[in-house]
This record gives sequence, C-alpha cells and structure tokens, in this order.
Amino acid sequence: MKAYVAGAEAAGQRLDQVLAALAGPDLSRSRVQALIKAGQVTVGGRPATEPKLKLAGGEEIAINLPPPEPATPRGEDIPLDILFEDEEVIVVNKPPGLVVHPGAGNPAGTLVNALIRHCGATLSGIGGVARPGIVHRLDKDTSGVMVVAKTDRAHRVLSEAFADHGRTGDLERAYLAVVWGAPQRKSGTIETFLGRSSRDRLRQAVVRESQPDARHAVTHYETLETFGPNGEPAASLVECRLETGRTHQIRVHMSHIGHPLIGDRDYGAAFRTKANRLPEPTKGVVHAFPRQALHAAMLAFEHPSTGEVMRFEADMPQDMQALVDAMRGLNPG
Repeated sequence: MKAYVAGAEAAGQRLDQVLAALAGPDLSRSRVQALIKAGQVTVGGRPATEPKLKLAGGEEIAINLPPPEPATPRGEDIPLDILFEDEEVIVVNKPPGLVVHPGAGNPAGTLVNALIRHCGATLSGIGGVARPGIVHRLDKDTSGVMVVAKTDRAHRVLSEAFADHGRTGDLERAYLAVVWGAPQRKSGTIETFLGRSSRDRLRQAVVRESQPDARHAVTHYETLETFGPNGEPAASLVECRLETGRTHQIRVHMSHIGHPLIGDRDYGAAFRTKANRLPEPTKGVVHAFPRQALHAAMLAFEHPSTGEVMRFEADMPQDMQALVDAMRGLNPG
C-alpha cells in the first residue's frame, strides 16, 4: 500500500492524471487507470473506481499494488510432436498457429509453455526467462522443424551456430513455400538488405544498405512444381534454403521477386484477389487457407556434444498438403 496527498493544484484535475504524476516513473498512466478500475485505489479512505473522478485538492490517495505476476512462464499441457530428444536437445515439429515464446498478446499457450511442462527444470534459461532454450524461432503461422536446447552448453553452441548461419559449421535449413505464379528462373538466389518498413514498422522490407537497421539477407530457391496450364502457372511449390536467417526473410524475398506466399496477409495482400480467378474447388481451398503457406521441412545441425551432424525432416501439415493437392488439380490431365 502506498499513500500520497494531492496538493491544492490538483483541484479540478482527474484522479488518474494526479496519481500518475504522484507515483512518478514507477507507474504508467495506463497502469494507474487499470488499478483504479480494479478497485485498488481509495480517495479520502473511500474506494474510487472512476479514473476521470475530479479531485478537490488536499485528498489522501492510497493505492494497493498487487504482487507482480511471475515472470517465468509456467508449464502447460500442450501436445508436442517430438522428432528427437536426448539430454542436451529436443527437436520438435511445430504446428501452425503455435507461438514460440510468450510475449505481448501471447502470455501463455506457447511452445515454451509446452516445453517447460515436458522438460521441467532441465530446460535452459539462457536467452531470458521468457524464452528458455530457444535458439531460433518460426513465425506463429509457420510450421516445421525446430531445435531447442536443454542445457546451458547446448544453448551456447547452437546459438552461435545460428548466429553464424552455418558458415563455419554444419547448419542447413530448407523450407517449402506455395507461392503465387512461378519464378522466371527455376532456381536462383535472392540477395538484398532487409530492415524495418518505412510504411509499417511491424513489417520488414527490402531496404538500402545505408539504412541503420539494414541486414544482409540471402535466400536460395528452387521451383519444385508449377500448377496451372502450360505457360500460365497460377502457383508453384518452391524450396527455399536460408544462407542467412532474418525476420520474415523468405516471405519478404519471395514477395520482392513478385511471387508472394499464398495466404500471406502481410506481404501478399495485393494478390488475394487472384484466388477469384481459380476454378472450384481450388478457389475455395485457397480462400479458406488461414496462414502463409510456409513450412520448415528440414533442419540439419551439429550436435552440441558429439559433433555429429543430425538431420531432421517433417512432412507438410495437413492444411498445406491439402492446398498443394488442390493446386495440382489445376494441371492438365
């Protein structure tokens, strides 16, 4: 419990405004408003639940600060598709829709919560309590193979390998993507600099090397299948191999060359109407597809203790396989 006295200058001012000023940097105004609405504030000994309550000046204001929520994520009984596990690492096939670690808007229900329940106290804490064991990540709506460290040593070794992008060791990452159209060249390399978009700070974009947050990004791609009449492909199944691992790299790079991922609302929104030109039932499948069509199909890395190169593969999840099957229905014959 903390108590303050409103000065005479507080006359006519809102309770939340005065209390935020009295509390200083310890409490934001939004936090003060939440505490008032929760019944944790009294004015002159009486409960005050309205942030815009006008003060007369000279009142005693008391605020009850509840104990902080524990910062460490708690284990949750969330199913895991485990591809491999030993004393040092665990390799999982992450389903689409599962957030990797807790954060703003996702305080629970994440892969980390599932891993804590499964691994218990063995899970590494390096990297911050909110993301124990995490050495790389996949977007919420991207499925596929991930490795997680179970010891501090494994976390250090694997983190260094991912930071180095495999330049001095064995690290391979291959993704499958279903994209609009077909690249002009069956295979190629996309090499750019990526940084925050000037139009939307939550997105990445191809930027000039001189931009302060610009980071070198290299993606190698190969077209595995094309879907549609000869000479007029509606979509393609593309394998992308990462030489670097930047945020949203594949999604931005494929959009950059004019072939965004199907279902990508951030980098392929301008292509959404293309589905209207497709015949049924393919059109319906594309419209119903709820995410970007991206799957981490293969991951290879050196085991942090033995040095053995370990390789893991995961089939496309059911929703993406159904999308590919529907696209194959566009092919002649």
